[in-house]
Amino acid sequence: MHSRRTFLRSLASTIALPMLEPLYGGAKPGIAANPLRLAYVYLPNGVNTKLWFPEGRGKSFKFSSSLEPLQELRDDLQIITGLTLDKARANGDGAGDHARANATFLTGCQPKKTAGADVRSGISADQIAAQQIGRLTRLPSLELSTDEARRSGNCDSGYSCAYQYNLAWRSDTTPAPPMRDPRAVFEALFGTNPQDAATQNRIARKKSVLDFVLNDAKRLESRATGADRNKLDEYFTAVREVEKRIENAEHHRIEVPEIDVPNGVPATYAEHIRTMYDMLHLAFQTDSTRIATFLLAHDGSNRTFPDVGVNEAHHNLSHHQRDARKLAQIAKIDRFYATELKRFLDKMKATKEGAGNLLDHSMIVFGGGISDGDRHNHDNLPIILAGGGGGSLERGRLNQVPNETPLTNLHLALLERMNVKAERIGDSTGKINI
Repeated sequence: MHSRRTFLRSLASTIALPMLEPLYGGAKPGIAANPLRLAYVYLPNGVNTKLWFPEGRGKSFKFSSSLEPLQELRDDLQIITGLTLDKARANGDGAGDHARANATFLTGCQPKKTAGADVRSGISADQIAAQQIGRLTRLPSLELSTDEARRSGNCDSGYSCAYQYNLAWRSDTTPAPPMRDPRAVFEALFGTNPQDAATQNRIARKKSVLDFVLNDAKRLESRATGADRNKLDEYFTAVREVEKRIENAEHHRIEVPEIDVPNGVPATYAEHIRTMYDMLHLAFQTDSTRIATFLLAHDGSNRTFPDVGVNEAHHNLSHHQRDARKLAQIAKIDRFYATELKRFLDKMKATKEGAGNLLDHSMIVFGGGISDGDRHNHDNLPIILAGGGGGSLERGRLNQVPNETPLTNLHLALLERMNVKAERIGDSTGKINI
């Protein structure tokens, strides 16, 4: 009969498990019982600044109409004003604000203006963390997007598409391309290879990855405490729900003009966002990774939002020239993104872990590299920091830092809490108080 250690190792090789303190003797070997997670979620094209930023100061701030969906999570987040992406400005390089906004959001480095293969930016904050603590998890980091990854081509006024379609950079010259297909993300998280014959056979038969460990799972549940048995049941239910959603998207896939939609990509943008958020939630819940980026859409994206009555292209609307009708449409888009963020944060908060929940042990940065899309402003960026950081973050407040404070100062403060050593990131000048 296998020992408990051998059994758990065998099961873990097949599917990632949620963290069960009693089964792991308080924690997985070599890691904290409640490790911190860090994710960056990128918001494209700026916002309707008058309706996005809150009123008031400190703890007495009032939610704006665009952020009102987050009202119930007031005590789980802080809204930060005054942060700036100076290296997204032209600084002598001319047009190309959208490409620079994406390229500098996590690097704080002025990207080389080129549409060729000689791209150069800087290592991103998430990858600094991945290089130091990524070895503790199955995946050093997770990169997600609703756009197809691009590494070449001319996308924005002489800037390579590599800048606009990648948030994460492993080095000055090498981006970390995100995954768009939820099926590929799922297979990466659960340790199976989409090209493997056995995996293809399972997918063809619509057989859940959990079926492979059903018998072992029952044995594990028989050994677990009552609380852990409930946690296992909730976890397996969540995995099945996500896999069914992906399979449904595969079955009802559609073709977009000039682009073949990859298997597993949902038919609507809203469902795509939700599925990717669910992938991120599962990745953190199972401790498959502690570092992630999610590009909701690249800056300059011309998506429409029919679900909220916006049938005009987002980027075109962002050049509103103070037109009231266009600004109202942008506000609807801003509220849509806030609503989807709330859904994700609610799910994180509902996932119990230790004496708190998954959101308590996470730091989720939501925001973009442009404030007013019409002017391509890169100061006073729209930034939300959700989660408790393991008790290290002061939540429930409007955090007003001095204008022109580098966004990279926030990155440094977050990495410090992740026990990641970084004296400087791009144009950083220190750490902000969070």
